[in-house]
Parts: sequence; C-alpha cells; structure tokens
Amino acid sequence: MRKASRLFEIIQILRLATRPVTAAKIAENLEVTIRSIYRDIAALQAMRVPIEGGRGIGYILRPGFDLPPLMFSIEETEAIVLALALLERTGDEELKDAAKRVNQKIAGAMPAPLRQALRSNALHAWGTIAPPPSGLDLAMVRRAIRDERKLVLDYRDEFGRASERTIRPLALIYYSATAVVVAWCELRTAIRNFRADRVEHCEPTEEHFRGEGDGLRDLWIRGWRVNGAAMGESVG
Repeated sequence: MRKASRLFEIIQILRLATRPVTAAKIAENLEVTIRSIYRDIAALQAMRVPIEGGRGIGYILRPGFDLPPLMFSIEETEAIVLALALLERTGDEELKDAAKRVNQKIAGAMPAPLRQALRSNALHAWGTIAPPPSGLDLAMVRRAIRDERKLVLDYRDEFGRASERTIRPLALIYYSATAVVVAWCELRTAIRNFRADRVEHCEPTEEHFRGEGDGLRDLWIRGWRVNGAAMGESVG
C-alpha cells in the first residue's frame, strides 16, 4: 500500500472508531508494521490532523475533523453498493476485502435514514463466484499494471502446452469463470491474453516499462474486433 493511501486509511479507521485504536490494530488492518503506523501518525500530526493518544493507549481523532464529503444521491449510493456486490463474484480476494471496507465507509458517512436503506439488503448480485486462481495473485498483477513492472509467468495454453513468458501487463478483465490478463508478450512481440486459471506461477521482475503502458493499451483497444473476446485464447 502506498503511503498516501495508508494515511487516508488511518484517518478513516480513526474517524469511524468509537474508542481509541492501538497502532497494533491499525497495523493489522493495513498489513504493515507497527513502526510504519507510528511514523504515519507522526506525519499526520505534523500535517495538523488532530490525532490524540500515544503508544500503548491507542489513538483517537478529535471530534470535528473530517475529510471533504462526497455527496451521493441515494441512487448513486445504490449504484456503488451494487457494483461492490459484483466484486464478490470475482476471484480477486484483495478487491473483495476492499469492497467491504468501502461499504463500511459509506455506511459510516451516511445519515441514519439512508444508512438503514443501505443495510436493508435489497440489492443483490447473483451468479457464479470465480475461485481465486491458484498460480496467480491478481493483486500483484494490478500493482504491476499501476507500476508498469514486467512479470514472468509459467503458462499452459488450452492445448496443454507449457511456456515461460515475460509480459508487460496492461489490463485485467474479470469474467464469471476467471480473470484474463491483457499484456504485451515479449516472446511473441504482440499483445496476448492470458487466462488467470492457466497461469501456473508468476513473479514480478526488477524490470519496468514505464511510460509505455498507455500507448500499449491504445494499441490493444484499436485492435478490438466486433466479436473478439479476451476469453478466446490468443497465445500461440
């Protein structure tokens, strides 16, 4: 998690808390070290965010402080809630956990009558739930897309042929059955689609392709065909 995102998350945790929250608890929620939380809280206090407390007793956010609100209508809120429910159908465990946190933040920021409507369980997303791929961490792929970092993967195509590929990941497409990684394949020197459930192993490399991602995505979009689907195997 980037530091800016982590600082925002700490403020949200403290804003929604009803009692002091220890650095250990915050660190557990954000999956970072306690030392990182101490540094982050010191940084927030230096920015005049009114956080009170200390080591061993926990931290609280002084009443009256808040982030600028996002004003959603009830229809806009329902659209967000339904979109978050659709994430439950994916095999991306990190995004599913993030969706739960977003729901909690929305509920915590809404007036009581709208909060009750949100919690009425009137909106549902139905369908097959994709299992998480065994050989590929989708969160790692999303980070690699953001950071424009190359990945190396062991892949087995629809005919069972195994190969090792170094790819420049460009996009993730989520289907009900699996996810598909759209990438520039250095072996084939072309854009290829890799089904997540056919990746046997994947690791990030130390190489980047910074500044190339947008151009490669434009190339991918220009190559769309009317009936072309990323689920169709284009790895050869």
